[in-house]
Amino acid sequence: MQSKRYSPDLTPPWKKQQPAPEVPAEPDLVVEEVATGFCGAVIRCEKTAEGPTVTLEDRFGKHRVFPMVPRGFLLEGKVVTLVRPQNRPAPSGPARTASGSLAVPGARARVARAGRIYVEGRHDAELVERVWGDDLRIEGVVVEYLEGIDDLPAIVRGFAPGPDARLGVLVDHLVPGSKESRIAAEVTGEHVLVVGHPYIDVWEAVKPASVGITGWPSVPHGQDWKTGVCRALGWPENTGAAWQRILSCVRSYKDLEPQLLGRVEELIDFVTVGGDV
Repeated sequence: MQSKRYSPDLTPPWKKQQPAPEVPAEPDLVVEEVATGFCGAVIRCEKTAEGPTVTLEDRFGKHRVFPMVPRGFLLEGKVVTLVRPQNRPAPSGPARTASGSLAVPGARARVARAGRIYVEGRHDAELVERVWGDDLRIEGVVVEYLEGIDDLPAIVRGFAPGPDARLGVLVDHLVPGSKESRIAAEVTGEHVLVVGHPYIDVWEAVKPASVGITGWPSVPHGQDWKTGVCRALGWPENTGAAWQRILSCVRSYKDLEPQLLGRVEELIDFVTVGGDV
């Protein structure tokens, strides 16, 4: 008599989970994380000691990082397993700059316009260069570092802005009633545009999720803000090194808050209207 062989797995077939389709986590793929219901577009995949992770961005710009576990996501309502995309040749479609603009392969930097953009703060200028540098060179727009805005009225008078030499200025912490807002009101005119972001420092214009933190800490009044941030986050109290750490996390405009994005784009548009060289 021949004996029957039984599988050691006695789970009834109707209770077994079927393998979910594997889907490459390509950028901009929109999925929903099963456990939390968080829905967003894929920003990037990373390899960690605990296993691969995927970063999603929802429609409000919020980032969340999730482990790429089996059956962990919904795609168009169906359970899938996200996997890291395979290396593949560069897409044949048009490339984009870090600001999201269409790249112009082989384009040379344009002869500089007479118009300029002044940016208050060295870190601000470095951030503008990182995201908009390619666009600015093609447009022929020069960005100059402005140490502070106390002398802005004299600087504007010396620049002598006009129809063919417009001047744009980006200011930190430009809020109603501030010293910055009063100075801005003195110089703003037909050929001068002063705009600003609401942050105490441009560090805050980088999305916390891009830096790997839950949020920028609150620093007590009277304490140096950058030093206080380093202390609260447990970073070495070296603000220069901290900034390089933050800047290295900025890959494109998607890593910046809309309040900064809109103001820089506004300045570029203002300076490039007319005055072709």
